[in-house]
Amino acid sequence: MGLIGKSVFRKEAWEKVTGTARYTADYPATDSLHARIVVSPYAHAVIKSIHTEKAKEVFGVRAVVTGEHFPLTGEEIRDRPVLAKDKVRHHGEAVVLVVADTPHQAKRAAELIEVEYEQLPVVHSPTEALNPNAPLVHEQLGSYKKEERVYPEPGTNVANRTKIRKGSMERGWNLSEVVVEERFSFSPSDHAAMETRCSTAEIHPDGNVYIMTSSQAPFMVKRLIHEYFGVDIGKIIVETPLVGGAYGGKASIQLELLAFIASMAVGGRKVRILNIREQDMLTSPCHIGLDATVKLGSTRDGKIQVAELLFLFDGGAYSDKGADLNRAAAVDCTGPYDIDHVWCDSLCVYTNHPYAAPFRGFSHSELLFAVERTMDVLADKLGMDRLQLRYINAIRPGDTTPTQVKLNKSNVGNLPACIDRLKKMIDWDRGMIQDLGNDKLRVKGVSCIWKTSTIESDAGSGVTLSFNPDGSINLISGVIEIGTGTKTILAQILAERLKMDIRMIHVQMKVNTQSTPEHWKTVASRGTFMAGRAVLSAAEDLISQLKSIASCVLRVQAADLEVGYGKVFLRDEPETHVDVKDVAYGYVYPNGNGIGGQIIGRGHYNLRRLTYLDKETGAGKPGPEWSVGAQAVEIEYDKKHLTYRIVRAFSAIDIGTVLNEKAARGQVMGAMSMGLAFGGRETFVFDKWGRVLNPQLRTYRPLRFGEHPGYHVEFVVTPQLDAAYGARGAGEHGLLGMPAALGNALSLAAGVKLNELPLIPEKIWKMKQEEGHSHASL
Repeated sequence: MGLIGKSVFRKEAWEKVTGTARYTADYPATDSLHARIVVSPYAHAVIKSIHTEKAKEVFGVRAVVTGEHFPLTGEEIRDRPVLAKDKVRHHGEAVVLVVADTPHQAKRAAELIEVEYEQLPVVHSPTEALNPNAPLVHEQLGSYKKEERVYPEPGTNVANRTKIRKGSMERGWNLSEVVVEERFSFSPSDHAAMETRCSTAEIHPDGNVYIMTSSQAPFMVKRLIHEYFGVDIGKIIVETPLVGGAYGGKASIQLELLAFIASMAVGGRKVRILNIREQDMLTSPCHIGLDATVKLGSTRDGKIQVAELLFLFDGGAYSDKGADLNRAAAVDCTGPYDIDHVWCDSLCVYTNHPYAAPFRGFSHSELLFAVERTMDVLADKLGMDRLQLRYINAIRPGDTTPTQVKLNKSNVGNLPACIDRLKKMIDWDRGMIQDLGNDKLRVKGVSCIWKTSTIESDAGSGVTLSFNPDGSINLISGVIEIGTGTKTILAQILAERLKMDIRMIHVQMKVNTQSTPEHWKTVASRGTFMAGRAVLSAAEDLISQLKSIASCVLRVQAADLEVGYGKVFLRDEPETHVDVKDVAYGYVYPNGNGIGGQIIGRGHYNLRRLTYLDKETGAGKPGPEWSVGAQAVEIEYDKKHLTYRIVRAFSAIDIGTVLNEKAARGQVMGAMSMGLAFGGRETFVFDKWGRVLNPQLRTYRPLRFGEHPGYHVEFVVTPQLDAAYGARGAGEHGLLGMPAALGNALSLAAGVKLNELPLIPEKIWKMKQEEGHSHASL
């Protein structure tokens, strides 16, 4: 049918454009109680006492819940109480939960709760946290239950350390003729999804637990409630409808636990928690911060020999997914370059900031900001063209990754081709700087990207397909529709395989963990890869069953039959056929005899041949493929006022076969806008007591309409042979190099090294002031 590459309409488009699409908070709450969270006003403090008497007297209040009797939680390390007990570790931490008949009553009662705190010294950054005299965020770190492949260091603020040791550092430095070293830092920030987090929980008299939640990981919600609270896993039913944006922030399990304990407190009644924006930003897991040091050594002709890297990730108050984020950064620590000698320590460090969740790109835009800024510094020192330096060192088939995986054409794509494509897109040969007069400059900055997905080595995805009497098919997958259009892509894959009209494929958007095949999590650009393979597997099951019944009807061998165009037909005599709709529910002979029944196909895919990382060297295969690309940002810079405008942004990315042209472009463009917002303005502002000063969108300032540049996207096609129709993941990659490209453009324009995010005019002014003082002292 030729559907691969076509820009078909999304399956949920009609619901969304008409406003009838239902998200978690849109489901009726007429029979629900409502919960309100009381949060800590301090970043680090001992809880001396909690007084709830006045709150309990408010009309409509059903329960006031504190944290003394609940287990510790956490995916990597169980270091986080559901509600704070003994002490609070970040501003906005949940301390008390109030359950009432209405949201207004819950809010009023929450305001009457009195918590007495004794403030403690605050750990403000991961660098500060490693000071031997720094306060310990977790004094009992050595006693926490943890996963086997997490390596906390008790008696310190290190939640996890991942080591990469490749080649010989001594040999690498001996071969180097030019050395550069740079330091970088930025604070945590928010995901700022349009839909705030919302969860509803209810415990029925039969013990069944029903949860509806805006989540990227409903099957993980099910598993963790079972593990934390001992509920039979088969009795936990989690539903997730459409999700209004997530970007990794809804992969962590937090609000679901609060809704569950709230329901427990009121005898199992349904309880809803819907975050207002300010609370969503304060109490939810955030986008991770980083302090980094990157040191590179190269020959005079630009071949990089050695890389020494230190990543100190700001995991915040609890390890949650921070201990996985630092591991992912270590895996791809060099950026997309072939370097024989590598030493990297990547740490997840406890601070008194909000704790970290995954963020679109899973630590890669963060590490690439540090590496790609250093690449520009090295190019300047060598006197070499910036893209030429990247081209010389670009990772290629036959090279090995930092974790010593040998790459091939299928699993790494074609970075040199991406660089060549970018050069044409941005007219690179015309130069990086153009003087516009009136103190205005037009400046280009570039970066290269890569990423693999460090998810569970046995993560899987399942799909079921069932026929309707008219020959149409119901497609059910555990992938969450978080705005990426993945379920439409799955329908395209199925329609292509069965050579049928995509309008005859009906996709179930809502996920129910009791009836939907499991998809591990909708994260890491893995939805199309994993579920796509599961769809093809389920399609083969359908085809086999169709052929089996049709072979009886047509009195031929099943092996001689083909399926497509709504028919099951003889390969060499297509006119000899039976319509799919006539056998999809079984077949009835003229005399009334019936055979078969409704055909239901099932398919599953598990990631294959992935391994754990060696604790001492980091050797191992953490992901199935590395997608690569090259990006650029063009700015207009005002030398007098130190302000700038982003004019255009460019991406040339190898995503293998493009399954849906407009959907792919939309994904990359949306990610590019997030990367520019992260690099240019988005950050939490903390005061000296560790409090977040800007937990509102009017002061947090994401990009708004009218502020976006022109986005230009082109694709390089190197099919990934083990993926459905050769398609690579594309959900995150547009973001990865944007902060670095913006930083490189602004550093060139301003004439100073800009190694801290976000890149606001005030930061440029401060760096120029420091540069002036430095020259004056000389």
